[in-house]
Amino acid sequence: MRRFAEVDSTNRYLLDEAAKGAREGLVVLADVQLAGRGRMGRRWESRPGASLLVSVLLRPFLPAVRLHLAVACMALAAVEACADVAGARPRCKWPNDLVLGPAEDKLGGILAEVDLPAVVVGLGLNLDWPPGTLPTGAAGLGPVDRDALLDALLAHLGSLYGDWPRVREEYRAACVTIGRAVRVEMSDGAFTGTAVAVSDEGQLVVSPTGGGARLRTVAAGDVVHLRPGLPD
Repeated sequence: MRRFAEVDSTNRYLLDEAAKGAREGLVVLADVQLAGRGRMGRRWESRPGASLLVSVLLRPFLPAVRLHLAVACMALAAVEACADVAGARPRCKWPNDLVLGPAEDKLGGILAEVDLPAVVVGLGLNLDWPPGTLPTGAAGLGPVDRDALLDALLAHLGSLYGDWPRVREEYRAACVTIGRAVRVEMSDGAFTGTAVAVSDEGQLVVSPTGGGARLRTVAAGDVVHLRPGLPD
């Protein structure tokens, strides 16, 4: 494991190390990221020491179409680690978020970046932020022992990793998106419908509004959970 007080991006660091031949299982932890990344080029904002910012180098035996299972594996490990250390059990929001509480506030996010055969999976998890400083719609886990949380995360990741049938089934059980009315936003437009499943490849299966029996499979996109009675 490599620990940094600050780094531009734990994912970027590990991608560079992977290109140099670093072995699977290398872990990088940072107190703060100067250029943390989220999906679709977004920045991941965090205050120094207020979040768990960690990336893991993996080299999974998975076809490219199923690499989303590496994200699911990290998500499930984070759920169990939060339950072990903080007594809180977040849920998974497809494709890469962890949400907490009845309002489904965002607790964390996962970003996988690929340079085959290497896959770097990064997790940003909000912990103990000063009152009033979390962004709107975000949640924090509270004052927890970050090292204990990291140890639990890596233990659960090690237990799940490679057991892809288990990862698929446990992710489906933990995914709060399944069964929800959603709006799916993609690069070529958006549509609404009901999320009915997550496929074996980790893609979201949606029954579009007014679409009859036709289902759409979404490999990449942003998903908004729609609340009853609110406009789309």
